[in-house]
Amino acid sequence: MVVAFWVLITGLLVGVAPALESVEDNASANLPPAASDSVKARDLIREQLPGREATPAIIVVRGKGADAAANAGEAVTRITSALSGTARPHEVASVISTVTAPDAAAELVSQDHGAQLVIVPMTGSPSDESFQNSVDTVRALSVGRAGPTEVAVTGPAGIATDTVKVFSGGDKVMLLATVLLVLVILLSIYRSPLMALVPLLAVGVAMRVAETIGALLADAGIITVSSQTASIMTVLLFGVGTDYALVITARYREALLDEADRPRAMQIAVRRTAESVLAGASTIVLAMFALLVAVSPALHGFGPYLALGVAVMALVAFTFIPALVLLLGGSVFWPGGVAKAAERSRGTGIWHRIAALVARAPVKVVTASVALLVVMSAGLLGYHESFNTLSGFRAATESERGQHLVQEEFGPGEIAPSTVVVHSRDDLRSATAPAGIATALTRADNVSRVGQHPRFADDGRTVFYDVVLDLDPYSSKALDAIEPLKETARAAAEAAGVKDATVLVAGETAQSADIRSGLDRDTKFLVLLVLIIVTAVLMLLLRSLLAPLYLVATLLLSFLATLGVTTFFTVTVLGDDGIGNRVTAYIFVFLVALGVDYNIFIMSRFKQELRSLPPARAISAALTRTGGVVSSAGLILAATFAVLMTQPIRELFQFGFAMAFGVLLDTFLIRPLLVPAVVRLLGDRALWPARPRRGTPPAPTAPPAGPTMLPTGRLLRAFTLIAVIEACTWAGLLTGMYFKYIPKTTELGVRIFGTLHGAAFIAYVLLTVLVAVRLKWRLGRTTLFALLASVPPFLTVAFEMWARRTGRLTEPTPVPHPAPVP
Repeated sequence: MVVAFWVLITGLLVGVAPALESVEDNASANLPPAASDSVKARDLIREQLPGREATPAIIVVRGKGADAAANAGEAVTRITSALSGTARPHEVASVISTVTAPDAAAELVSQDHGAQLVIVPMTGSPSDESFQNSVDTVRALSVGRAGPTEVAVTGPAGIATDTVKVFSGGDKVMLLATVLLVLVILLSIYRSPLMALVPLLAVGVAMRVAETIGALLADAGIITVSSQTASIMTVLLFGVGTDYALVITARYREALLDEADRPRAMQIAVRRTAESVLAGASTIVLAMFALLVAVSPALHGFGPYLALGVAVMALVAFTFIPALVLLLGGSVFWPGGVAKAAERSRGTGIWHRIAALVARAPVKVVTASVALLVVMSAGLLGYHESFNTLSGFRAATESERGQHLVQEEFGPGEIAPSTVVVHSRDDLRSATAPAGIATALTRADNVSRVGQHPRFADDGRTVFYDVVLDLDPYSSKALDAIEPLKETARAAAEAAGVKDATVLVAGETAQSADIRSGLDRDTKFLVLLVLIIVTAVLMLLLRSLLAPLYLVATLLLSFLATLGVTTFFTVTVLGDDGIGNRVTAYIFVFLVALGVDYNIFIMSRFKQELRSLPPARAISAALTRTGGVVSSAGLILAATFAVLMTQPIRELFQFGFAMAFGVLLDTFLIRPLLVPAVVRLLGDRALWPARPRRGTPPAPTAPPAGPTMLPTGRLLRAFTLIAVIEACTWAGLLTGMYFKYIPKTTELGVRIFGTLHGAAFIAYVLLTVLVAVRLKWRLGRTTLFALLASVPPFLTVAFEMWARRTGRLTEPTPVPHPAPVP
């Protein structure tokens, strides 16, 4: 019945859900935070300069030989004619070249006249297939009329099209490689073809359910899913799904040593693994939801879909996997048989030797492990980030070739000019300020040229300057030049008598600068929040204050070592332009959330062994019993992430390498050596303030009371009261959210209820922990009540996103300056 239920649910969801590819949003992931200056400047340009909302394709034409100038000019004439005729794509809005705009020749022709540019603004969304087909048509028409010249189509339109092509080419290869790799490893571990297929079938069910639910949510506008997120979801589910399957089936084989009845043995296995698997899954889910605090779209939209996938995978692991194993009966262990499979659960000789090493020389093990991690971290000396999308393609693209041509013939900044926007209360058309600002911008550092004719808005209060930097527009130096450019324009406006002028900068460089600022802010918050989540889960699981501290310290050492090795390998050895701007945040969140799983597995087993063994023997028994299964799980998880290195995208290659290396580091250094050695050194204090029990203590006649612990009745009443308060403040927050979108309505209600709700949220979680400790709740019940507190904030965010997308909530257009517009 359980297996049939999952098959039925999967079939129904596949029948009603749209294809995931049809609802993917690859554009918003590369945008800066919505409230950033570059977005405000972009919106002003679209509002005040009609037609500027189009996405430009840049055609670069370079002649060859002695007649280069003449050949380039003739080719531009033919290309302009083709793109202006009836055969042009519908998305081509206009053509700007020396043929249609002779007065712009100074900007469209290189200094030696051997190369020219043709600007083709294109309407529509770059994520639409029709837009991409139009770009391909523009390329075909350009090449067909190029004659003896070299032609390439680049610019934002070309880059967006090439990005989709690069992504679409690697998905099928990645999925096939993942399945084959995991199958080979599972066959070598289980030595049984049916048992090896069980995790793959479970992952297949979880993946289809998660994909279909995710597609429905994305189609409704509740969450966003990008191609990168979908790729990472594939390897994540294969990794954690096989991990959970290995842990459950390993305990099942161990239970078969003492229990011949297979259903009862499976009940024992599920009961004994529930706490550790639930803790591991909860950590990942909570870490993914932590990404909702990010203001960067690349991080903010990344978590919910992956959290959904892991939650579904955990549910499938606890239901579908046990049911399928029991359904297959004894044949699941063919050809070795049940007895041989159960005997292998005792642990192999290598783990007994590792446990003996840790017991014999814990100080040397800790010293050597920490020294090795510090040496690996030295690679961070070469760390720097890259914001150049094209340099991140590990495949040749026409847009990258075109970018190089533009940089060689026109200068590095011509590929992505910036637009400086100056807004004032007064009409600037009759003032001397525009000319003064243009002169100041021309003399500013790192400026190659300023457009000859600034453009004015219809009311004359906003003026736009095209500014070209003499730097690579995606380099760190160019990003650093945006703020001084604003200050230069602001100072010139003030010197010309323009008071309270608002200066903004639009363009690729300004957007990258805002993305960098947003990511820097988000990374700091995420580091703190994820560490709090991991520490809280470990405290609840181990009922200890000290153990989470040294376990989290090992995770931080592992992260620094992994990032150092990744930087050295990809940047120093392979010559990458830098670490992808989002990769560091991804590595931290995933490595900490997944790495803590292995600490949970061994420490949970250590806690169980303490019931009958002293600490020294308990940690050796835990290491011996979990060594094989956890190492196998880590090897599979690392292998699945390594599959990302087949993708022709720098960010995915670096992320895949870092995760594979980091997981192996956790699996074969942190978990079997460093953590057990620290526990061995601490002895009875390893789980402080808890102490190993000596014998069976008498049952207490009354619960302990003290000044630091509330009586149970009062604690439960406080718990209930704060839960009611949270529900009420949530309702008030939703009401305030609705009314703040009505014109001339203050946001005070939203701020008041938002503050009260935040305080109630924190108080609820703290009281949950107190009640759990006081009443000795199991981890599953504690986690459930703690997660309930996160439901209202998540639903609030979902409500707002849905209401905005459907038009039920419409924000007033933001005014880009502090003073009211007369």
